Amino acid sequence: MTTEQFPWGHQKRYHDFPTHFRQLFDGRVQKVSVDAGFTCPNRDGTKAFNGCSYCNNDSFKPDYCRLDKSITEQLQQGIDFFARKHKTMRFLAYFQAYSNTYADMQVLKARYEEAMSHPGVIGLVIGTRPDCVNEEILEYLADLSKSVYVMVEFGVESVKDETLIRINRGHSFAVARQALEETARRGIHNCAHLILGLPGETRSDFLEQARVVSQLPVENLKLHQLQIHRGTRMAVEYQRNPDDFNLFSAEEYIDLIVDYLELLNPRIIVERFVSQAPAGMLLAPKWGLKNFEFVAKLEKRLAERETWQGRLYRDE
Repeated sequence: MTTEQFPWGHQKRYHDFPTHFRQLFDGRVQKVSVDAGFTCPNRDGTKAFNGCSYCNNDSFKPDYCRLDKSITEQLQQGIDFFARKHKTMRFLAYFQAYSNTYADMQVLKARYEEAMSHPGVIGLVIGTRPDCVNEEILEYLADLSKSVYVMVEFGVESVKDETLIRINRGHSFAVARQALEETARRGIHNCAHLILGLPGETRSDFLEQARVVSQLPVENLKLHQLQIHRGTRMAVEYQRNPDDFNLFSAEEYIDLIVDYLELLNPRIIVERFVSQAPAGMLLAPKWGLKNFEFVAKLEKRLAERETWQGRLYRDE
């Protein structure tokens, strides 16, 4: 296959999110994170108190996302930062921390609508758990998505129930499957988060994950390597028994991602391959690579192997 024949219509060897977004909105659009003060059923005692074993929300939350600021103030600070580079940029309010559909419907509406009232915001991206959506919430989001862009990002993390139990996730893969199906059925944009390298999983498990995800109505996909963050239960487990963890080198992970992409449905838009926690929070692995540096290495490897997303995909 030549690059002109890729089904996503451009020369990159995978269906990349930035290109898709620029085409979708006919210009630059940037997510701006906000912390709306939500919690999580895995932390408030509904399911557990300690959360998922790998989770430390501070590892990805910008400094301006503080609960002493309103949603409007957080958005304005984030928008001011990005708008200095691109004056015509538009923005999506990104409800990122914890489970952002986990509240009474009136509370959700008030917080989403505060974000949408900002003149620079053209839509919402809502991060949540698959077990924190119901018919009422999905019907509201479906109605909202008729007038603005709405994406729901689900933390799926693994397709293996044994792994989900081990990391104290608090739901099965069947719950994630249903959430993705119900979101897609209503025409709401969705995204699935998955972690590669969780303890107990093997290379064959990761590649089977690509096959499983390819059969789901997943629109966007976020992958990242397992990182051990300070202040988590997994950090304690890692320090006690490091041999239980098979953490990738950057080169190993690049080769895994190439193999994963070959099996991945070409219609799925890939938003992310790696995550980068602040250095002070990260125990391992320490690659010393920025995200864009990793992507450049990955694109070079895809070209070297003369392969692309979906080359080995089979529709089942």
